[in-house]
Amino acid sequence: MTEPPTSLDRLNDLVVPPPAPWWPLAPGWNIVLVAALLTLLAFLYRAFKHWRANAYRRAALHELATLDSPTEIAALLRRTALAIAPREIVAEKTGTAWLDWLTALCNEPMLPTVRQQLTDAVYAPTSSENSITDLRDYATCWIARHRFVEPPETQPSLKC
Repeated sequence: MTEPPTSLDRLNDLVVPPPAPWWPLAPGWNIVLVAALLTLLAFLYRAFKHWRANAYRRAALHELATLDSPTEIAALLRRTALAIAPREIVAEKTGTAWLDWLTALCNEPMLPTVRQQLTDAVYAPTSSENSITDLRDYATCWIARHRFVEPPETQPSLKC
């Protein structure tokens, strides 16, 4: 005896569609990828500009490691200052005005021994290695951290 077919016997298995492909992406994702790429390129460009703008710092720090007298270190500080400021500003600074200008560009306080070495010891005979350690430390800090802001009197005016 055969049983009559039921509606359940006539059911077929479900056909699952293939998974959606990853590529090509939807247009929205293309916009996101282009924006991310442009952001990355802008970041790399700014990092490269910053690296090139600080080439004088790397060269000065490299040269500072070879110097062993207050006269040479003072000359290096002056050359480094000329790399960031106009010659008219740097050349007119001498004595305590020069030291105050150096201190104004860097947050590191200048020790009295460093002030004395930059004003007097440049004319004295060569000093020992121990006596210029503070000067070398200050010069290293100044070269690495100084920030120059152009004074208002040297900025172009917008008067008509």
